[in-house]
Amino acid sequence: METDAPDSQETDRHDKARWIFRCGVKGLCPRCGEASMFRKWLKLHDQCPACGLDYSFAAPDDGPAFFSLCIVAFPLTFFAVWLQVAYEPPFWVHLLTSFPLLAIGCVWPLQYIKGWLVASQYVNKAQEAGTGSLWAQLNAKAALDRKNEHD
Repeated sequence: METDAPDSQETDRHDKARWIFRCGVKGLCPRCGEASMFRKWLKLHDQCPACGLDYSFAAPDDGPAFFSLCIVAFPLTFFAVWLQVAYEPPFWVHLLTSFPLLAIGCVWPLQYIKGWLVASQYVNKAQEAGTGSLWAQLNAKAALDRKNEHD
């Protein structure tokens, strides 16, 4: 049975999405899928301990916080507003429900989201348009600096 290009592209897309999701959620290197990409909670290794992938390409910046706020903070804020309008509880009820839910709900998914963004950048070879030569120069300079530090 023949396979046409759209079907194989669709399969590739699903495989990429599964790989990105697996590596992101588990915090694994997007190249080898073996070692953790994190050395601390939100701090990436400089290189993958297993395959040596240089993580200097990774620039999720404020993406994890943005997605956490959009996915978690907005719905929980609407819940807190609904709670206030519907029941007019005393302030201590918000201290015991709304504030902890917002704090935990926004902080807890940060590492998963950052892992997903880093894996997405690697798998999709993402970089800002027109910055390829600049990144190459910066990475070459950083590699030279690291080499000079070790010598």
